[in-house]
Amino acid sequence: MAHLLLWLSSLFFFFHLASSHRIVVEASKKECYFEDLHVNDQMTVTYQVGGGGHLDIDFWIKDPDGGALKKNIRFSTGTVSITAEKDGRYEYCFSNQMSSIADKIVSFNVHGVIFIGEDADDVVAPIEREIRALAHGLTSVKDEQEYIVIRERTHRNTAESTNSRVKWWSILQTIVLFSVVAWQVYYLKSFFEVKRVI
Repeated sequence: MAHLLLWLSSLFFFFHLASSHRIVVEASKKECYFEDLHVNDQMTVTYQVGGGGHLDIDFWIKDPDGGALKKNIRFSTGTVSITAEKDGRYEYCFSNQMSSIADKIVSFNVHGVIFIGEDADDVVAPIEREIRALAHGLTSVKDEQEYIVIRERTHRNTAESTNSRVKWWSILQTIVLFSVVAWQVYYLKSFFEVKRVI
């Protein structure tokens, strides 16, 4: 019973670690965050650029000593996983320093898995393994749903922009059409006017 209670509190802590964020990274700036990890803890960062510029961003994770563990340059989406090799503060950054004009909207999730020692695997009940697999599956479904929401928002913005451009183009064509009609009526009317010389 004590193992089950310990495991359920770990599961609650796991769901507490899985969090979703949406940030705006301004042009020529970077946004950095950190997580304190212990040896063999796992951290996964999933991100997607939802708007701005060419929908790309630079991303990297640094270890407590400042060494780069993973780096993605100009990706629009990504999933980066690490396993901590030492205790300390692991920093991850989203950089928009390559852009001098466009701000980027970035949605990201951070998932953590707390390491449970090897001796704990001997006492893990089959139901606990199933609960862990179910929790992992739910996290994957949640990530996929957030990805779909961002894609829908991007496509909706594109459709609204296209609709607006078509509307203004139609208005411009209508104005040009009426202007040409008015000019033609005026010009043809001048052929039928009698000019008198006094």
